[in-house]
This record gives sequence, C-alpha cells and structure tokens, in this order.
Amino acid sequence: MEPETLKSAVRDRYAGFVKNNQSCCGPSTSCGCAPGDASLDLGYAAADLAAVPEGANLGLGCGNPVALAALKPGETVLDLGSGAGFDAFLAAQRVGPEGHVIGVDMTPEMIARATSLARKHGYGNVEFRLGDIEALPVDDASVDVILSNCVVNLTTDKAKAFREAFRVLKPGGRLQVSDLVLARPLPEALLEDMDAYAACVSGAMLKDDYLAAIRSAGFEGVAVAGERRFGLAELSPELLELARRRYPDMSREELELLARSVLSVQVEAAKTAKACCVPTCCG
Repeated sequence: MEPETLKSAVRDRYAGFVKNNQSCCGPSTSCGCAPGDASLDLGYAAADLAAVPEGANLGLGCGNPVALAALKPGETVLDLGSGAGFDAFLAAQRVGPEGHVIGVDMTPEMIARATSLARKHGYGNVEFRLGDIEALPVDDASVDVILSNCVVNLTTDKAKAFREAFRVLKPGGRLQVSDLVLARPLPEALLEDMDAYAACVSGAMLKDDYLAAIRSAGFEGVAVAGERRFGLAELSPELLELARRRYPDMSREELELLARSVLSVQVEAAKTAKACCVPTCCG
C-alpha cells in the first residue's frame, strides 16, 4: 500500500478515537474499553490517571515511557505522536514550569483536543504541533528527552523517524520509546490488512530490525529496558472474535502463535555528547 494511503487510514482511525473516546490499539486493549483500565495494565499508576485532564488519556499506548525517562526539572521534552496529550501532560508536571514539553501528532483532531485541554487547565509549559514524526516541526538539537508511546510502528518510514529524532535531540539527550515489535514475521494476509496496520500490528518491525534502525540513526546505548509478550489470554473476547471472523481458516494454535508474535518493548537510547549531527552529514 502507498504510504499516503496508510497514513490516511491511520489518521482517520485516530480521529475516530477522539470523537468517540475509544481505545483500540495493540493486542492488550479492545475497542470501547475503559482507557484508565488499559493504562493501569501498562504500568501507569492511579495517581497518573488522576493527575491529567479528563479526556487526555484515550488508552492508546503500549507502555509507560514517562516512568522510565527520569525527567528532570527544566528539561525540554518532545513527545512523538502525542495524541490527546496524556504523556505530554505527565511530562509537563515532571519538568516543571521552567521546563517545556512539545507534542507532535499528525491528526488534527488529536492536536485540537490536546491544545484545548492545555489551555483549559493552565498548562503553560506545553504546546502541541501538527506534523509528521518523519519530518518533525522541531529545530535541530533543541530537546533534552524524546518520548514515544506505540507510535513509531505506525509510520511508513521508521528509519527516517529515528533519524529525525536524532536530529532534534541535543548531544547528551535521551530517547525513551514504548512500542510494539515482532518476534517473527506475520502471515502475508495480515500484512495486507489495513485495519491491522492502523491497530499497531501489521506495520510493526521485527525486534532486531527495530533496534538496528535506532542504532543506524546514530543513537548509542540502545537497550531494551522491558519486554512483554502477548497471547490469546491477553486478547479481549471482542478482539478474539474479530480475529476468528476475519481469519476463519486459522486454528486456535495458529492464532496463539500469531498473538505471541507481538511484543511490547521499552527501548532506551542516547545521543552522545560528542555527536555533532545526523550520521550522514558529519565529515
């Protein structure tokens, strides 16, 4: 499928989440589930849920990158694919009024929701920008920490997204990403499934390739800080029934193998203080 066709499908899907306050990303959540329940399952605390404006948490993540980022007062943070602002608002509280948080998302409805919530609740240290994480509307070497939660797998050029992240990160800056990756290749039928792509599954990379793309962008110290494997037991009854209807020829064992092909990983990396720019421009 053409990149713009995929992006349009993803944009439409996530615009729908804003309009309907639904959650449906990844194998551990189901359409219409309570966002708070999904977030607690991903490692957020009840205090996190209570600390953000109502409507910011749509339950669309696959981890908690804020908890692992060790944010400090005064830092500038960039949230790739910021959605309705959940992680951005949590980060804003940690960096304080002297810090700054930038959220970038390609869905206008997400930006409108997040911006409205920031204004309504007085978040003066947060801003949201409409843009593509493969072409970030952010200056070179201008942020201390980059966060992302179940978003890079949705891009059509993941290597470019990581190169852009490297470009805007200051030397000595940190990258903390939660994402879905694959333990083994998916069946061909699933790779051609537009809904599966927009649901963060069929666009995911093999785990080793994902980590290699981060290293190729120039990052060092690339490491998996946490990993979770799924199975049919983690699928909601609704999602399991949908899979059975869409792929009626798959046995339960095949469905189990498919579910266990998807991993949720927490990846950390850094742009060393000696790094001058993206790898292709030094010399």
